[in-house]
Amino acid sequence: MASFLHESISLSHQRVNRRRFLHQISAAGLGTGMLSFQDVISLKAEELRRQGKSMILLWMAGGPSQMETFDPKPNHENGGGTKAIQTSLPGVSIAESWPNMAKVMNEVSLIRSMTNKEGNHQRATYQMHTGYVPSGSVKHPNIGSCIAQQLAESDADLPSVVSIGPTLGAGFLGVDYEPFNVNQPGSMPQNLATTRATDRFQRRMGLLGRLEGEFANRGAVSQVENHQRLYNKSSKLVLSPQTKTFELNDESDELKAAYGDTDFGRSCLLARRLVESGVTFVEIRSNGWDTHQDGFEAVENKANEVDPAAATLIKDLKERGLLDDTLVVWSGEFGRTPKVNGRGGRDHYPRAFNSWLAGCGVKAGQVIGSTTADGSAIEDRPVEVADFLKSICHGLNVDATHENISPLGRPLKVVDGGNVIEELFA
Repeated sequence: MASFLHESISLSHQRVNRRRFLHQISAAGLGTGMLSFQDVISLKAEELRRQGKSMILLWMAGGPSQMETFDPKPNHENGGGTKAIQTSLPGVSIAESWPNMAKVMNEVSLIRSMTNKEGNHQRATYQMHTGYVPSGSVKHPNIGSCIAQQLAESDADLPSVVSIGPTLGAGFLGVDYEPFNVNQPGSMPQNLATTRATDRFQRRMGLLGRLEGEFANRGAVSQVENHQRLYNKSSKLVLSPQTKTFELNDESDELKAAYGDTDFGRSCLLARRLVESGVTFVEIRSNGWDTHQDGFEAVENKANEVDPAAATLIKDLKERGLLDDTLVVWSGEFGRTPKVNGRGGRDHYPRAFNSWLAGCGVKAGQVIGSTTADGSAIEDRPVEVADFLKSICHGLNVDATHENISPLGRPLKVVDGGNVIEELFA
């Protein structure tokens, strides 16, 4: 067994086929009870990470208040009474509801000068995910789908793009890069809970193939081809031993507690397992950040879920040697108004907001840009959406200028315009 493991690990430096590598390890280890599923994943990790990078997007849907997150203004009336706490990054303070993130700010590159013009949720969310404003003539692909198009392996069992919660789709890139949606993190997705009787499953797929063949012969070749690609990917996933990645049973109680007994905490733990297993892009959605009223209490409640999970994710990735090749991004579609409204909340404000990035070559322990003392405007180093997305691509070694052809025959770049934020990688 020892000689086989030595041979298999050395093969990982020769760019062997991932599926063959998993099969060999599984046959020797899982078949004899000598290796657990997590052991297999650990043995594969170096090979998977060498072949590509991954990204985890922590999406704060609704627009998180910069004042109550990572750009507090405790010495100004616009601060709303939110106190600031010191972080592991000397001289940098963040809002008091984020004590766990305060401890890992030395691993983060914080951007306090995000700026945009879109103040509508749907339009701004679309733009932050695609780099384009919505258009009636074309459905642009999610940035995660574009990243997977360049980085993901076509023969992998697991989906290349996973969304824990709803998100934008692959647009004109098609079903090959459509996000696989997980509604209940930590449990096997319901649409994978099919029979494990392979013969019966294959008979059903054979019947489907015959029916589709008849449909294709009647002029629906294109529709059938798309449907078959989707079902082939789905059936591969259903029958793969890697579906165990979606379950958290073999994680320690201590680690689960550190992430937090919340859907967001379980989502972050699942995201780590997914990228460790070779998934290219994972998005985690946190709802409830549209705080027009009772905003201070609402943000504190949301931070109680997101703060421990995000901080533990960074530490967990680093301890496992995954942070160097995994980009973690925290953001929402815009920020909130500096002035508190009459309902104790803040309204939409795209003019100034904050985001942060960690891992994957990003220079840790810095703050990029700043806002004015009252938080109403960018004082230094404005960062626009195109700059942000182009920098994400740069960190992942993705060509942001790559052109895909839309259904209308128009070449569209992954990111149109913008410049890499050089300070992120200096």
